[in-house]
Order: sequence, then C-alpha cells, then structure tokens
Amino acid sequence: MKFDVYCDESRPDLLSSKKPQSEFMVIGSLWLRTESRDQYKQAIHKLRDKHKVGGEFKWKKVSHSRQGFYIDLIEWFFNQGGQLRFRCIAVERKKVKLRKFHDSDQELGFYKFYYQMLHHWIFDWNEYQIFCDYKLNRRADRLPVLQRCLNNSNLSSTILNVQAVRSKESVLVQLADVLTGAVSAQLNKALNEGTAKSAVVSQIERNIGKRIGHSVKNEEKFNVFMIDLRGGW
Repeated sequence: MKFDVYCDESRPDLLSSKKPQSEFMVIGSLWLRTESRDQYKQAIHKLRDKHKVGGEFKWKKVSHSRQGFYIDLIEWFFNQGGQLRFRCIAVERKKVKLRKFHDSDQELGFYKFYYQMLHHWIFDWNEYQIFCDYKLNRRADRLPVLQRCLNNSNLSSTILNVQAVRSKESVLVQLADVLTGAVSAQLNKALNEGTAKSAVVSQIERNIGKRIGHSVKNEEKFNVFMIDLRGGW
C-alpha cells in the first residue's frame, strides 16, 4: 500500500538558541493513503471556500476572525477516523546533548529527531512518499541522507522519496502545521485563555479526551511522542 506523509516543525531553532523562549521543539506529520490525497485536498478547499479563507493557513494565522474555519478543520480531521493520522515528536531542549551525540551540529540533531518521528510509523510491505516543509539547510544532502537512513532501517518497506515542498503549495502541509503548532503551544504553555488558539487546542483535547501530552505507543489518531533522552528501559 502507498502512503503520503506531510511534515512540519515548530521551534526548530531551540536546539541552538542562546536565549530560548520555549522548552520543547516539535516535529509533526500527517499520514494518509496516497489514493486519498486528492479527496482530502478537495475537502479542505471546500472548508476554505465555506469560510472565505484565502491564501495559506497555518498555526500562526489562527485568529478570532478565522476561528470558525480552524474549529471546522479540526473536526473534519477527527471525522476521518484512522484513515488520516497525526504523529509528532516533542524534544525537550534542556535534555539534548548536541556536543556528545550530534557533533555539536544543531542541524544534524534536528534530522536525527526527524528520523525518530518517521521511523516508528513505517510498516512492512508499504511504500512511502514523505513531503517536508521547505527549510534552508547548511548541507544540501540532509533529505537524501534521511531517505537513505529510513530505507536502510526499514528493509521490508520502501521510502520512494523524501522531498521538500513549500507549505503555501500544499494544504496538507498546512494542516500538519496547524496540528503541530497546537501541540507545541500546549506543551510550551504558550496559550492565553479566551484566545482563538486556546479554542482550537480545546477542540483537539475534546476529541482525544485528554490534555495534549505524551501518548501511548499504539495511539494511532493523534500521537504525541515525548522522547525520553535519558535512556533506561
């Protein structure tokens, strides 16, 4: 079976910031069958038309004037059941040891966590296309290396490509941005009561039946993987 994965991130600069304002970096991903791609894109465009939302939508643009659209978008996402899934990895900044494990390279560390986010949801006998929100990297081979590492560690599946796309060109990357941003805002305690962003997070939490936080591994619909960097068993 063929799957598409659409990815985005929140606060990736935390690993290198000298004056960090948050505690968690979050990398998120939206998973769907390739055959459903056009159907989902059309559904999202209908929601945009209904609410007269033009241009790119994203977490940073959540506002009272567009709150109805984002609430409907969240409800639509959950109404798709297990056919449309979200997974993210949350990395606690103060526990990351760049010098010891990542050659003091923030970019290398970032893509190692990207790998962890993707690897654990890749299953045997499937084919995957992975679309990452465009990001300017110091090294041009970051995505090809990520693809090679994923293929090497998942020998019974195939990673067809890992490619960058600009979020303004993909409503599915934009949806991944909204869900990732919501998780990041809650984990980083960046929400103010009574705001549109707080309402969107509350809508997610009503659907998952709990406060946004670490999920058990077999949670398929909305999975938050708060990686433990201390080791142990």
